[in-house]
Amino acid sequence: MAEALERAQQLVELWDEELRRELPATPIFDAHVHLGHDIDGMTGVYEDLERIQERYGIAHAFMFCLDEPDRHPAFRAGNDRTLEYAQRSGGRLIPFVRLDLTEQPIEEAERCLGRGARGIKLHPRAQRFLLNDERLAPVFALAAERNVPILIHGGRGLPAIADDLSHLVDRYPDAQLIIAHAGIADLAALAERLAGKPGVFWDTSVWSPVDLLDFYRYVSAEQILWASDYPYGQQPASLLIGIRTARLAGFDEAALEKMLWGNAKRIAESEPPLEPTKPMGSDTFSQPMQLARIHQYLSMATPLLWTRQPDTIGVLGLALNACHERNGREREVDQIRELLETARELWRSLPEEEEPDRITAARATFRLIHLADIVAVTSGA
Repeated sequence: MAEALERAQQLVELWDEELRRELPATPIFDAHVHLGHDIDGMTGVYEDLERIQERYGIAHAFMFCLDEPDRHPAFRAGNDRTLEYAQRSGGRLIPFVRLDLTEQPIEEAERCLGRGARGIKLHPRAQRFLLNDERLAPVFALAAERNVPILIHGGRGLPAIADDLSHLVDRYPDAQLIIAHAGIADLAALAERLAGKPGVFWDTSVWSPVDLLDFYRYVSAEQILWASDYPYGQQPASLLIGIRTARLAGFDEAALEKMLWGNAKRIAESEPPLEPTKPMGSDTFSQPMQLARIHQYLSMATPLLWTRQPDTIGVLGLALNACHERNGREREVDQIRELLETARELWRSLPEEEEPDRITAARATFRLIHLADIVAVTSGA
């Protein structure tokens, strides 16, 4: 396994170079990062995030704590660490206060905003509330009064949220809102109700490039914030998926600058949002059948890895066999094959016990598969 891990790291470094060739000449602002320890075992480490941001030219980030083991009462301990990290960063990390609606949310928000927090984080799935909860009203009212954004989880594990969220936006039009994870929980309905409204934004932190390609056809460049979701999202994949899908959707350099930097910087500096323009994405997506097959098999691999299962179906073998075809996209297919050969070796060697070595190898396996899937979907970019 050690040899495969070393090869995985070499491949990631090769993709670092590929990413650098594709990065536009603009600063980068990450709209969604975590530091701390989540109850699911994920950890965001300050020094690791600092190294990543320096390596990839990420100048600023909106930052908040995870669903911490010591989250009671009121996320107070995690929020204090968030404020300390922000101070340590010298302005690079912009702190958001995380709230639990059951534990003095307004008091905790006011405490942290008074100490330098510049946004609010809400997570309805983790903290188990619905968006028709009346306890949200004073939170939105406070955000409007203090002119700070609310970032709310909009990804997996939620019911339909568009109706309730749009009611809150209509009720508190001065409260800026960031819907995380491209709002995939209720993408089309959220876009129908909120796209085109200045002050409502979406971040791009999803793992599926197809989700982003669908998302771009609904939402204008002025409402999109690039985000990694560190430590869940890792580089170079998080930047690569955002840039390649945006270019495939028709973003020019000016639109990329808004997504990667300008929109989030305006929020951070309390500037009024830009007026949304027409979305750029397409209603259709076309790719070579060979790459469509590879994407299908890699989509099957992801939940197996996430649920800590072996590849008993043999989906990586099917994806690798599809790479044998030579149908005009040889460079991309060879890149995919190289990533998947190492990923298969790592997956086969995962220890059965839940131990640090297994976690490291499993995450490396996912990183390789994710990069391969991004290449398969965005080969036309």
